[in-house]
This record gives sequence, C-alpha cells and structure tokens, in this order.
Amino acid sequence: QVQLVESGGGLAQAGGSLRLSCAASERTFSSRNKYAMGWFRQAPGKEREFVATISARGGSRYYTDSVKGRFTISRDSAKNAVNLQMEALKTEDTAIYYCAVDRSPWGATVKAESAYWGQGTQVTVSS
Repeated sequence: QVQLVESGGGLAQAGGSLRLSCAASERTFSSRNKYAMGWFRQAPGKEREFVATISARGGSRYYTDSVKGRFTISRDSAKNAVNLQMEALKTEDTAIYYCAVDRSPWGATVKAESAYWGQGTQVTVSS
C-alpha cells in the first residue's frame, strides 16, 4: 500500500506563510532509490493543477508561473520527502494541496498521469 504522509497547511492571512511537508513510506519507496516529487492543488470548482516539482536528485525545480518567487520546494536528500515553503500567500492560493511522487525512480519531474498521491491537505488564505 502506497503511503504518503502530508503535514502542514491550515489557515493563513494574505501575505503570510505556510509550510507543507510530505514523506513517502520507506516500505514502498526505499531510500536507496530517489523519486521525483511535487505538489499539485485543487481549488473549489477547478481542476487539479501543477504547483511545483523537484527532481529525484534535487538538482532541478520547476514551478507554475503563479507561485514563482513565492513558493520554494525542497527535499530531504536522505529519503523521499519533500517540503513546500509558501510565502506571500494570496487568497487565490486557497486549495487542497496534494503531494505527488513519481512511480519511476531517478526522474526529473513528477507527472500527474503516473504519480502516487497523498490524501491532500487544506490551505486557506484569508484576506
């Protein structure tokens, strides 16, 4: 059973910050292999969208344009775990945020069509 444990999220005011964390179960994702990981989000009434991804080795990061300069994705080099530091939050960042890990090891990005998903964590930004 694939297990991605998410933490963080919650309520913040516009301009504030939050930090999301996600760890993949060692049982499924041995730390001997590293997997590209990332975050997606889904706002009410909208489709799930890509937010950020980091490569398996941590050397490459990609962001959707709307969060560039405000969000930072990072990973724990020793295991398959990822963080998303969110700064200068906007009300439009309000969504359920999903951690994703790619099925194939040593990749550059996580692809939605081949990802395992966390259960999601709510981020609400108030004005």
